[in-house]
Amino acid sequence: MIEARDVSLTFQTADGPVHALKDVSLTVNQGDFVSFIGPSGCGKTTFLRTIAALEAPTGGHLAVNGMSADQARRARAYGYVFQAPGLYPWRTIAGNISLPLEIMGFSRTDRAERIARVMELVELSGFGGKFPWQLSGGMQQRASIARALAFDADILLMDEPFGALDEIVRDRLNEALLELWRKTGKTIGFVTHSIPEAVYLSTRIVVMSPRPGRITRVIESPLPRERPLEIRDTPEFIALSQEVREGLREGHSYD
Repeated sequence: MIEARDVSLTFQTADGPVHALKDVSLTVNQGDFVSFIGPSGCGKTTFLRTIAALEAPTGGHLAVNGMSADQARRARAYGYVFQAPGLYPWRTIAGNISLPLEIMGFSRTDRAERIARVMELVELSGFGGKFPWQLSGGMQQRASIARALAFDADILLMDEPFGALDEIVRDRLNEALLELWRKTGKTIGFVTHSIPEAVYLSTRIVVMSPRPGRITRVIESPLPRERPLEIRDTPEFIALSQEVREGLREGHSYD
């Protein structure tokens, strides 16, 4: 679904070049749940943005669903969930979810069917007539996920969507996201700063080094796809978390 080979990205600034990514190579297969973790400024979000054609690499090759990243964007091959929900306050929740469908020219009937389906997936049925300010932060973020799912793209890209939420809400949304992933079979790319979150959610964990961002380790998860929250207390989970932690320390040793 995603193929990166020696992807690099350098920003030109008034203070000189900023090397955000260097020689990043990664293959993401259909149905993978891949988390990107690393220190602030290591290029996690930048790499996700290159996949979404929101940034253009200055070197290397990147393909998304067999196309260039820009072609994939035009073909609506992915949905993107930002750190903040980004809901329009003057639109209802259903209206916010409907917006990309309206832009893409879906009929009123098709829009209504899709909105109902994705709202059920994210457990927001019955809240379509509410406005964003009437919902909690966690419910707003679920609405933004529903909006990204509404046009049924194969890939879901998520840039630290739960980082601003408290731990209880975050746990609940982690559970809900895993259930949604199992139901839809989407390929998910997920940026996080949290080791437990990365370990709990992922089939693979991509550890990145400080700038210039490089992949220092790709860790395959041995955990089963059915993961209650209690799995975090198991020796397997703790050992995997330690491996990620070691990968992060290893990243700091790069020149």
